[in-house]
Amino acid sequence: MSARRRTGRRPEAARLAAASLVSGLVAAGVLAAAGTAVAGETPQGPGGATATITGLKTHGTAVIREKGEEQQVSAGLFEMSVEGGGMLQTYCVDLYNPTQQDARYHETSWSGTSLSDNKDAGKIRWILQNSYPQVNDLAALAKKAGASGLTEQDAAAGTQVAIWRYSDGADVEAVNPQAEKLADYLQKSARNLAEPEASLTLDPPAISGRVGERLGPVTVRTNADSVTVTPPAAAMAEGVKIVDETGGVVTSAGNGSRLYFAVPEDAAAGSAELTLQASTTVPVGRAFTSETRSQTQILAGSSQSTVSAVASANWAGKGAIPALSAEKNCTAGGVDITAANEGDEPFTFELMGIRHTIDAGTTETVTIPLQEDQAYDFTIRGPNGFEKRISGVLDCETDTEAAEGGDSVQTLSEPSPATAGIASTTGTDLAETGSSDATLLIAGIAIVLVVVGGGAMVMVRKKKTPSQD
Repeated sequence: MSARRRTGRRPEAARLAAASLVSGLVAAGVLAAAGTAVAGETPQGPGGATATITGLKTHGTAVIREKGEEQQVSAGLFEMSVEGGGMLQTYCVDLYNPTQQDARYHETSWSGTSLSDNKDAGKIRWILQNSYPQVNDLAALAKKAGASGLTEQDAAAGTQVAIWRYSDGADVEAVNPQAEKLADYLQKSARNLAEPEASLTLDPPAISGRVGERLGPVTVRTNADSVTVTPPAAAMAEGVKIVDETGGVVTSAGNGSRLYFAVPEDAAAGSAELTLQASTTVPVGRAFTSETRSQTQILAGSSQSTVSAVASANWAGKGAIPALSAEKNCTAGGVDITAANEGDEPFTFELMGIRHTIDAGTTETVTIPLQEDQAYDFTIRGPNGFEKRISGVLDCETDTEAAEGGDSVQTLSEPSPATAGIASTTGTDLAETGSSDATLLIAGIAIVLVVVGGGAMVMVRKKKTPSQD
């Protein structure tokens, strides 16, 4: 289930778009429409499962009340098909955002979603662990909730309603009395739990260094028993090897493994990507965000699924040698870019009239502030042909102001929605994937960012990077 978002930010976004700046140095990146700039791109992120949403599969009906009006909507479990194999079950934690049909999702941390500043996010995880489908003994669940005769549809609806009360602060009730009893029980019983760890992530996801050295380490974090390490074929042909701390060639790894790129002394300046893949169950409570403006989901159940992560390395004999990674930061309202320089010269770039220098042997994290719902797509270039493209959509707010602004709620997932105050009894319309008010908003935002080696607006962190043997 989902609802249509308020578009009252359009005038502010238009003023922002008019403030385009071009510093005329080397490489340009453009913030553009999600349907064009973002399509086909791999957004920044730490790794994990990638999946396509297939629809709302097990659901009941709920009523949203706003400003004296009521609307019936579908509430329940979505299913996702994992790339490489596996299935996921999810609930929505982004009520006032539409669900796009066949949207592609990536596992992510809570910091990159509307849960980042939600003090009750941990209670949502408790609900997930203590309700359907994690608890599939419906009789036992019904007994705890004082709700007799719970069906799967009732259990899914009641669980979703309880989640919305914490994720969106919504005034929402399940239509079925037993589902409503479950929702009340879950809401009252919930306790804050810690955010779950990622199924697979690499720390850091980007490294750099000089030829003739071991670049790294890249530390593997996973709940999988074993991870397959796939070396970059082109780099291997040039003599680059993936090794462990002892210098032995690595083909598999586990949680805590430390991996290195061993680069020969006679190697030309270059870069490569290392892919890691595993089969595991994704931890309950992991968030999933899409490459388009499709509502944020949270994991309720996982089959054995394929997860993956990529680490990049950049090397040269001298000069500045940058390594760049990026991640959404909803607390700061933008995208964090972490830039490391393992060379022997400073790495300097300029963005929007601001000049930044990363000294040799140091790392800085900078934040690019963005508007909510804004698509971004920019390329960062550096010496020796180095290039990093970063794209995505900033979707950090649940936007409960939608109903306060008087907009009606519009469901964009199956079954078809009811108009305000009227129940829908027939029809199974899937999510719209064409143009929308949000698409028009995004299309009107075209801020030109010109960078040399990087892009940044707000400095966050700077540290000395210790050398590795």
